[in-house]
Amino acid sequence: MGKFLKIGFFFLIGILLIWWSLQQIPPQEWDKFTTALKTTNYLMLVPVFIILTFSHFLRALRWRLIMEPLGYQPSIVNTFLAVLIGYLANLAVPRLGEVLKCTLLSKYEKVPAEKIVGTIVAERAFDVLSLGVVFVLALTFQFDVIQTGWNELNAQNTQQANSPNNHFILYAFIGFISISLLLLWIFKAKLQKIIIRIKQIIAGIWEGVISATKLKKQQLFFLYSFGIWFMYLLATYIGLFGTEGTGSSFATAISCLAFASVGMIITPGGIGAYALLMAMVLKLNGVSYTLGLANGTVQWFAQFIILLILGGTSLLLLPIINKKAN
Repeated sequence: MGKFLKIGFFFLIGILLIWWSLQQIPPQEWDKFTTALKTTNYLMLVPVFIILTFSHFLRALRWRLIMEPLGYQPSIVNTFLAVLIGYLANLAVPRLGEVLKCTLLSKYEKVPAEKIVGTIVAERAFDVLSLGVVFVLALTFQFDVIQTGWNELNAQNTQQANSPNNHFILYAFIGFISISLLLLWIFKAKLQKIIIRIKQIIAGIWEGVISATKLKKQQLFFLYSFGIWFMYLLATYIGLFGTEGTGSSFATAISCLAFASVGMIITPGGIGAYALLMAMVLKLNGVSYTLGLANGTVQWFAQFIILLILGGTSLLLLPIINKKAN
């Protein structure tokens, strides 16, 4: 129940962000927003589809590379299909896909799920570092733009600093922490068995994480990682030309990728947050908020459809392919 409440909470945040971002469109610009959506060049989404599919394939190859030090070499087909199904699951339940693709690979390739979950942790840790590099590049190429946005944000925070709502949020947070600690103390005896099981799982995960430091093909690992993020950047850049008036430079695409990636983390599948952050970055680059939001919406929806098609197809193909193999 707690898990579902958490998921529902973040979905609600996504819906609220959609509502809030649409409210920022001036009434006189609604026609511009709807026209931008109607006149979208959907043929531009074809190369985006191909590029993102290739990035997912590179991710499957990289994941397979991390599993090698553990002594496992699952088939490329099963690994690729498991990755796509994982992305599909993440659209509904955040991080469910990470566990699900390990479970699927464990089922069809006979590898311990808890150990390859560790490889996912290692992958995600490197992705965080990669995102950090993207932010550094964004700061390098668009320092003035990001500084302007930061100054505007600070000005808004200064105006809201003395709001009574801020004090209420602080007191509510302190109360939540206090109640949580009290419940943990009351039920500490029942938690001991769970803690033992968690330690066993963590041991398996740690073994998977350590495997990333024992890679035999480190150069290939970095090549795959560069390819994954370059494909993301290329898809974002091409996507900017999908709506009229939003085509821009590679430097702008880097900033869009950096902040939109944060949006994908904040809410399930980036709902609401992705388009909003894209609009904000494009606005700082001279594109009207209305057109930026339209482009962000189109790009988010394109990724959603791609994962829906690829993930759904993989879900059907995985058991069929393995049945024939058996």
